[in-house]
Amino acid sequence: MCRYWSPDGWAGAGRASGSLLFKSGVIDFAGSGVVHMVGGIAGFWGALIEGPRIGRFDHAGRTVALRGHSASLVVLGSFLLWFGWFGFNPGSFITIFKSYGPSGSINGQWSAVGRTAVTTTLAGCAAALTTLFGKRLQHGHWSVVDVCNGLLGGFAAITSGCAVVDPWAAIICGFVSAWVLIGLNKLATKFKYDDPLEAAQLHAGCGAWGVLFTALFARKKYVEETYPGHPGRPYGLFMGGGGRLLGAHIVAILVNIGWASCTMGPLFYVLHKFNLLRISSEDELQGMDLTRHGGFAYVYHDEEPAQQQLATFRLKSAAARVDPAASPEAGNRNDV
Repeated sequence: MCRYWSPDGWAGAGRASGSLLFKSGVIDFAGSGVVHMVGGIAGFWGALIEGPRIGRFDHAGRTVALRGHSASLVVLGSFLLWFGWFGFNPGSFITIFKSYGPSGSINGQWSAVGRTAVTTTLAGCAAALTTLFGKRLQHGHWSVVDVCNGLLGGFAAITSGCAVVDPWAAIICGFVSAWVLIGLNKLATKFKYDDPLEAAQLHAGCGAWGVLFTALFARKKYVEETYPGHPGRPYGLFMGGGGRLLGAHIVAILVNIGWASCTMGPLFYVLHKFNLLRISSEDELQGMDLTRHGGFAYVYHDEEPAQQQLATFRLKSAAARVDPAASPEAGNRNDV
């Protein structure tokens, strides 16, 4: 955190004496790398060391959907996070009443705060819609839970460059982040990696894309407004700013991966060895709602009504079934 956001950090974009990293620093305004990547990589090691939940994959290696979630609560939580992100991204400016020109100018920090809120919203919405139709094409049905995860993936990605990119670029950010999330989830299933909250795929994967996205689409005017005092500093590669910012951001991604892996990997391994990271297999099989909270949180129906009717029909059919070999008509047909 200090290396990016501190005025004295070696990768700080606002370093007073100039960044030590390609004379550019890392533009990670609200923390796609500092917050989301670090948390996602920590989650990756925790899930990898503990292994899949019991019953997540069958003996043939096929994925089994585990019950025990409320789509209504997922949607409610996603909306709460959406609301909170407006404090997370635009709120990172800290001050609003700061002019970007002479006193009385119409351009100031207030316009940057508003633009940041717009880019945040557009990236999240683009990711949500892309995930909605992408999952529909992939599985043949609509999934509100996947849409919520896609929404959060778009937010995680835009968090780095929300203050320094144009609104149209935020739509690209959200669109790509949705496919990053979908692709990483497919990869996780293929390698039997079980992350119930998709923390690694969503926060680490989409966060890393957000760091790269900023290095590609950061606009010169917005960069100089957000990080004043460094005229001529590099900005987005696709916006004509050269490759120095991209190089700095690639280094940042590698440093984030190395730092989180070296700190959280051993920690989770020690917790795993002392059996402090996971509940017992008995509790896991019965469910913590029952073993720890005294009752079930959900009402399960093992068979749908249609399946029950079909089972009843099969039982009645079996009871009335006649063996063709014992039927006189069948015997006559066989003789013919």
